[in-house]
Amino acid sequence: QVQLVESGGGLVQAGGSLRLSCAASGSIFRINVMGWYRQAPGKQRELVATITKDGHTNYGDSVKGRFTISRDNAKDTVILQMNSLKPEDTAVYYCAADSWSAIEDDSTWGQGTQVTVSS
Repeated sequence: QVQLVESGGGLVQAGGSLRLSCAASGSIFRINVMGWYRQAPGKQRELVATITKDGHTNYGDSVKGRFTISRDNAKDTVILQMNSLKPEDTAVYYCAADSWSAIEDDSTWGQGTQVTVSS
């Protein structure tokens, strides 16, 4: 079993930056892909960014050029650096991990961290 714990959410003004961190524990050797998804009230969950063990990244269209995902395999941690934040980035951000190549509904998910961007 893998457990994920997110940290770093909060309130920031538009144009500001936040850094989210997700630490994995447990059967970490099983993990290939890690990433972030978000869900705003009344909206479906959407991809923010994912990164595989060998560093291949994938970003949602709405965050390309503003957000950067990185991974420290030695520390079993994935970081999401969010710059130029917009009010529409307001959501609960969830960390996820999977032993396969993609994040799915039955992947391991964290508890979520709130990000609020004020205008």
